[in-house]
Amino acid sequence: MKWWGFVILVAGGVWVYSAFAPMPKKEREVEKHRAENVKAAVFAGGPARHATIVVAGGCFWCVESDFEKLPEIISAVSGYMGGVGQAPTYEDYAERGFREVVEVTYDPAKVSYAQLAEYLLKHSDPTDAGGSFADRGPQYAPALYYANDEEKKEAEKVITDINARKIYAKPLAVQVLPRTEFFSAEGYHQDYAKNNALKYSFYRRASGRDAFIEKHWGGDTGLERAGFERLSTAELKEKLTPLQYKVTQEEGTEPPFDNEYDKNYLPGIYVDIVSGEPLFSSRDKYDSGTGWPSFVKPISATAVVERTDRKLFISRTEVRSAIADSHLGHVFPDGPADRGGLRYCMNSAALRFVPKEKMIEEGYGDYLKEL
Repeated sequence: MKWWGFVILVAGGVWVYSAFAPMPKKEREVEKHRAENVKAAVFAGGPARHATIVVAGGCFWCVESDFEKLPEIISAVSGYMGGVGQAPTYEDYAERGFREVVEVTYDPAKVSYAQLAEYLLKHSDPTDAGGSFADRGPQYAPALYYANDEEKKEAEKVITDINARKIYAKPLAVQVLPRTEFFSAEGYHQDYAKNNALKYSFYRRASGRDAFIEKHWGGDTGLERAGFERLSTAELKEKLTPLQYKVTQEEGTEPPFDNEYDKNYLPGIYVDIVSGEPLFSSRDKYDSGTGWPSFVKPISATAVVERTDRKLFISRTEVRSAIADSHLGHVFPDGPADRGGLRYCMNSAALRFVPKEKMIEEGYGDYLKEL
């Protein structure tokens, strides 16, 4: 239950009354699985790709509100995760072991899981294992949820990095937990900050949340951009060769067979020529006979973004890098059937090869396992 404090003005002074009490019951405005309905409305005719991250940072009204401020976010839905049974309600979720969480739907072409994980830690108290500010109990404890091993490692790395920066006086107490079924909270909890601005503003201020964030982060509460800053056209032209610029920035195509990596089969990884973000592993490379370097899959599910391309009067699927938004090539459904059936046909000019023996030196040691 949320902590509430009320200031009562009376003759002769100010009285402060506080109590632990639930918000007054309201008629539920949407069904339990509001998250699915939000997504259906957003993605009908919308983006071809999206991803979700589930986070916990205390009161889900605050977490939802903070994430909705990001332009990269498609939707943020308050809910419950991690308890026993089905269909938890606000009246029973805590005693059943559920935690207040927010499911954030985002565009992986614009922001990554790791960036959103760090954003959560900057907008909560990640050092408090017993609750969140005035809201006490494990249902308010901070957590990052993962759907696969890659997300788990990213969450752990974000925590390690913040601990190393010694932002806080004590180590982070954020749990990294596997995702289980997400249950959308009641309708009156959704968009609470917008629909109940006065109550929310008072609750947030009285909780001490904003003062805590300001103390530890000051103005540095935005997204971390994975060390990549988008270059200007002039900077890109200076950094890239004419062919690299034409391919990555103007969606050009290099000549087949006459390119750097078509016949390269040394162990290593291929990174974006613009940003250096890892894109493909030599483990997944094969000779397609087309004259361009071909892969059966990207190095991770979020490394690339796929978009519909109708420039040649036929529908193709363009492949772009997730961070730098570089044009890389196209993906086709004629790859090796025993390896997934896809052919990621890339331009060598969009890539830079990092051989295995130089991966640690260049900061790609974490990707050795992908070879």
